[in-house]
Amino acid sequence: MRTSLGAQPNQSLIDGIATLQALATSPEPIGGRELARRINLEPTKVNRLLKTLTHLGIARQTSNRKYTAGPGMHVLAAQSLFASGLINRALPALENLRQFGHTVALGVLWNDNVSYLFHAPPGLEVSRGLGRIGLLPATTSGIGMVLLSELDNEDVRQIYEDREIPRYPDGIDALFYKLDEIRKLGYARIKVEDDRGHHIVAVSTGDPVHAGLALSGWIPEGATEELVARLRLGASEIGRET
Repeated sequence: MRTSLGAQPNQSLIDGIATLQALATSPEPIGGRELARRINLEPTKVNRLLKTLTHLGIARQTSNRKYTAGPGMHVLAAQSLFASGLINRALPALENLRQFGHTVALGVLWNDNVSYLFHAPPGLEVSRGLGRIGLLPATTSGIGMVLLSELDNEDVRQIYEDREIPRYPDGIDALFYKLDEIRKLGYARIKVEDDRGHHIVAVSTGDPVHAGLALSGWIPEGATEELVARLRLGASEIGRET
């Protein structure tokens, strides 16, 4: 799922993508200096990148000289989702999974976070499940954990180097132990951190893997096998590329 560079990385491109992502995930317009602080880059460089993104229409500047997503970013988001065919393939499978009365989710891994493309609790209209949740830490998510398990441990170590690991205060070895369990099972079963006694069951989809599919709710241990089978059926439909 994580490919090697095979050549010298283009650091300017890496910095530009980091700036773009930080802007895309900011819930409010943000100044260049604050954005630079968040991604640990030099403010002059970030301001130059933001001005370039604004020139391209991917970002736009507000009246108080802060930055937010521009029309070009929305176009890129829509084009990438629908041109890839992922959403069109996924919606029928996601709709079928709603019969179990659990929350249905589809997400992708980005560094140490999961971005939910679809997240719909029982009773929510399917259309409202698209893009309703932002980024969540991967280690708190069933989808995040099943996608992390697709990586080599060394890749996971690099992701969390010099960072705290949510839900794993004992560090990287505790995370590795859980990821190894997921690899052996072929799916993730994660307890939700609240008082409801809910669990998340998740599988990966795609060849190579590029997304995760999950159900969450009150899922007794004895119900896991059936739900995993249905998730895998949905995952095979979603991952079928033409």
